[in-house]
Amino acid sequence: MVRILVADDNPMVRHYLREVLEQHGTWRVCDEARTGGEVLPKVQRTLPDVILLDFQMPELNGLEVAKQICQLFPKIPILMITFHFSKQLSEAARDVGIRGACAKTDVSSIMEGVEALLHRKTYFPAIQAGIA
Repeated sequence: MVRILVADDNPMVRHYLREVLEQHGTWRVCDEARTGGEVLPKVQRTLPDVILLDFQMPELNGLEVAKQICQLFPKIPILMITFHFSKQLSEAARDVGIRGACAKTDVSSIMEGVEALLHRKTYFPAIQAGIA
């Protein structure tokens, strides 16, 4: 069973992501975090196989949290999800050690991203025209 930690400040988005991810037969959301400050303690406690991490959260943003996680748990891959997907954010995510980034509105990208990270690949899809 693949264990996924979902970190997003919006409870509806967390619920939606849980529903989508758990449609995959072997994926389970092992925990959820609603603020950047909650993420690291939950990672330490649950040791997930993959982390879905929102960029904009209260307390610490996704890049700040990811930097800490990548230093302490370099083997746990992170997929950054955001409404503000851009080339600049993808590059900043790579710079802190995040292994994938995509728009949280693109369900197929989220699923592809998790799959890629589970196979020790990176996932930074090309920026589509019109996405800033």
